[in-house]
Amino acid sequence: MSGTVAPADAAIRTRGLGKRFGRQRAVADLDLEVPRGAVFGFLGPNGSGKTTTIRMLLGLARPSSGDIHVLGEPMPHALRSVLPRVGALVEGPSIYPFLSGRANLHRLDAADPGSAARSRPARVDGALERVGLTAAAGKRAGAYSLGMKQRLGLAAALLAPRELLVLDEPTNGLDPQGTREVRGLIRSLAADGTTVFVSSHLLAEIEQVCTHAAVMRAGRLVAQGSLDDLRRAARARIVVRTPDAADAATVLGIHRITAAIAGDSITGELPEEAVVEDLVRALVEAGVRVRGVSVEGDSLEDRFVALTGEGFDVAG
Repeated sequence: MSGTVAPADAAIRTRGLGKRFGRQRAVADLDLEVPRGAVFGFLGPNGSGKTTTIRMLLGLARPSSGDIHVLGEPMPHALRSVLPRVGALVEGPSIYPFLSGRANLHRLDAADPGSAARSRPARVDGALERVGLTAAAGKRAGAYSLGMKQRLGLAAALLAPRELLVLDEPTNGLDPQGTREVRGLIRSLAADGTTVFVSSHLLAEIEQVCTHAAVMRAGRLVAQGSLDDLRRAARARIVVRTPDAADAATVLGIHRITAAIAGDSITGELPEEAVVEDLVRALVEAGVRVRGVSVEGDSLEDRFVALTGEGFDVAG
């Protein structure tokens, strides 16, 4: 499944994007489309190519093939005009451990040629407050917990208004309260019009904050679209309760449904063209005593596991 987004409406758009390290293929033929204003989840098992893709999007790694457009401009050729409009937290924050959290942000803001020195204290304090680090702002950053370092990295990404925010595992190391706060922050940024691109292995994080998602497997894109579209693509199953399970399996088999029997229940995956009412009629006409019929859909987790062949951490 893939979405179709007009170029002008895409915050990120790639065509045939690939990256090789010698003979090893990390990313292949990636056609990614991230609509402007979306909270876009980038999901896949470890080693599926997510971080390599992000590094290419931000100009930190040069593609081996294909094209990238970020905020409508070609990358990496337009780095100087694109990056000031993009905030990013990739592979953990880079900090000066001997400086305080506030001093780290002051130094980062001073390195931005477009930032005004006069308003720097207000920007830094605003970013610290937004991520809940005001009370620890004067503490040496090297003494921060992993979760506090993640917050400091988020604060750095928010020092200036951004059209696009790219977050690689933004809740890594956060406790449940911190995770909820980051989710709330992402929602508020999206409400302000910022496109948020979230890479994560936490399915709950994707389901709770994202409007769209893409799924990677072994360097290839296996699905993308709105979360509603991905849920609708999940396979449906028919469950029939009957004392005549063997006969029911025969009838369903005639309708191209391979069924599994467990006691007085029989379950089979529904073909797209199947009409449940017609199946029930066929069962009854064949003399099967039907006690109950239900249709169940796969969860989003089931869908993603089917696409990747691996499980996901659903905690969070």
